Amino acid sequence: MPQKDGATKAQQLILLENLLLSAPDRHWRTAELAELLGLSPDTITRYIDDLGSQGMLPVIQHGSTRDRTWTVDTTVKRLPALRLDYAQGAALYAAARLLSQQQDERNDAVRGAILQILAVLPNPLRSHLDAIVRSFGDLAAGRADMTQTFSALAQGWLSQRVVKLTYEPAHRSVFTSRFHPYLLEPSGIGHTLYFIGLSTPPGKLRTFKLERIRQAEVTEEPFEIPASFDGQALLQQAWGVMFGDQEPIHIRLRFSHQVGRRIHETRWHSSERVTDTPEGVIWEADIGDITEIRPWVRGWGADCEVLEPATLRDELLTEVRRMARVYAIPLGGAPADPTGPDATLLNDLLS
Repeated sequence: MPQKDGATKAQQLILLENLLLSAPDRHWRTAELAELLGLSPDTITRYIDDLGSQGMLPVIQHGSTRDRTWTVDTTVKRLPALRLDYAQGAALYAAARLLSQQQDERNDAVRGAILQILAVLPNPLRSHLDAIVRSFGDLAAGRADMTQTFSALAQGWLSQRVVKLTYEPAHRSVFTSRFHPYLLEPSGIGHTLYFIGLSTPPGKLRTFKLERIRQAEVTEEPFEIPASFDGQALLQQAWGVMFGDQEPIHIRLRFSHQVGRRIHETRWHSSERVTDTPEGVIWEADIGDITEIRPWVRGWGADCEVLEPATLRDELLTEVRRMARVYAIPLGGAPADPTGPDATLLNDLLS
């Protein structure tokens, strides 16, 4: 009987996929595949369904249930197989794990890619990898299925075909666009994926969040990525993926000495400059759009003071006042409870 271990199943799926790909035009009988792989015919049928649903290898069924045969759907574009050494495999696995942690929606294309990586890793890792395989379904349970949308954008990106999509922004009306996907970029801030490219209308570069794309369809219309487009340079001025279309904004923050070592440990932005002073650590950078840096600044709490720009400082002051009201902290004096929040700190921030 075939094993039910999740990682073993992933390995068997890879073996089945490789067998089918060895002769893509051949009509394979279910019993023939079962005999070659040492599995039951019912398991082969389920695995073939899994190959298609996970985006690993779409297979076409021919004939009735009794005389059924299978062929590879050669209309689906595929990338060549990778040949990795241990270090490369570990590096790719780490990248895949980071990607999986950014996905809180169902995306069988991402899941299928990670399963393929897991299938080629050494056996001593199986127990740990099995838990990862099982977690995929739990994380996406009840969430929207982004598989078709992601697949359409990925196909348009890699084949340079225009994608017709419907987009629903956070605070604006739904609109349709003919989109040229130039770049795919993951974001740890929003736990999502973004596609950057030319959108018509308005005929300008736009960044589209995967979860806000309501419908996507690849067309036969080709496009070319302009030689002037430099995705790396564009994202260098972004905090995450929002690069802005104006001059970069100068950010100047003062961190307390308590977190100074942590600030020095990480290079937070390509343009950053860090200076130690008696009053604290001054951190500066030029950011294209400050939308994504706000949560990072707020996350440091009272250990981070915004010095520039004035608009961001005013936003934080407004938020401190709102928080004081939420927690019923009198801004004019110390709270009645001596174990409560430090009103002196709040008064300093609000002065």
